[in-house]
Amino acid sequence: MSENIIILGIETSCDDTSAAVLSGRKVLTNIVSSQKIHAQWGGVVPELASRAHHLSILPVVETALKEAGVSKKQLTAIAYTRGPGLMGSLLVGSSFARAMGSALNIPTIPVHHMEAHILAHFIEDEIQTPPEFPFLCLTVSGGHTQLVLVSDFTAMEVLGQTTDDAAGEAFDKIAKLLGLPYPGGPMIDRLAKSGNPSAFQFARPVVAGYDYSFSGLKTSVLYTLEKYIAKDPDFIQKNLNDIAASVQQAIIDTLLKKLLQALKDTNIKRLAVAGGVSANSALRKSLIELADKMKIKLYLPNPAYCTDNGAMIAITGYYYFTKKISRTDGHMSPVARWMVGK
Repeated sequence: MSENIIILGIETSCDDTSAAVLSGRKVLTNIVSSQKIHAQWGGVVPELASRAHHLSILPVVETALKEAGVSKKQLTAIAYTRGPGLMGSLLVGSSFARAMGSALNIPTIPVHHMEAHILAHFIEDEIQTPPEFPFLCLTVSGGHTQLVLVSDFTAMEVLGQTTDDAAGEAFDKIAKLLGLPYPGGPMIDRLAKSGNPSAFQFARPVVAGYDYSFSGLKTSVLYTLEKYIAKDPDFIQKNLNDIAASVQQAIIDTLLKKLLQALKDTNIKRLAVAGGVSANSALRKSLIELADKMKIKLYLPNPAYCTDNGAMIAITGYYYFTKKISRTDGHMSPVARWMVGK
């Protein structure tokens, strides 16, 4: 029975240390420890991230198990993020998971971080409904932006991806230009609610196929700010909400243009969104409007599973384990780069 399968999921791909315990597809606990130290640097510092993971991982795992009411001996397997991500951060999580699995004599399951974002939709949860196969998934996070054709739990194909900056990265870099604290994406989302998305016309970079590009948008914002600040040093502060709304609209327009083309070309009537940027309120609103216009089924994840978390790693480990996927090899080394579906 699936409820007898208890998976511990460990996520350390970037700057969040997270551990979750799942019984079958149901989340018992999902503990996330975010690293505040990076805010003063305006972005994630890899060396500081790995050190913070070293300090956090044991108490986070112990808390997840304790609050779940699960002992280590009750675990069926341990799933951990193998990649992609920051190598130092990945090494902390993978080493911990494999050592713990070895001590308990249970399988350790290396998980693909971006596939986990997609499969978070299949967590048993009252807020979200799992999609039917096949479906398209727009994965948007701080490190990745991809259009993925999902045919099964372990059959995924990347149709397009960013050729430079990810959407979340663009949000954060532009927020830094505006003097906003890190992470900048949620702050831009809040400011944009009071702004005019048509106030400024920033660039919408165009690349071939279903691929994305966001570096040109950042450059467009930079040049616009420099032009106006030369005339008025207080330009940003006076127009902050409008700038935020215009930036956000440019990113959403870019995402939706390729997504719309992919939906038409594949004729798939099911669309999911995943990753940290999928929590953006304006993006969700635009996707709801798109789905209604195209008469397709839209699947939005519970915001709790949008950002990096152990629950998405555990649910992916659950499917790898139950379907006896060959990735259940506890000696696979972490990788900073790893293509979805490979």
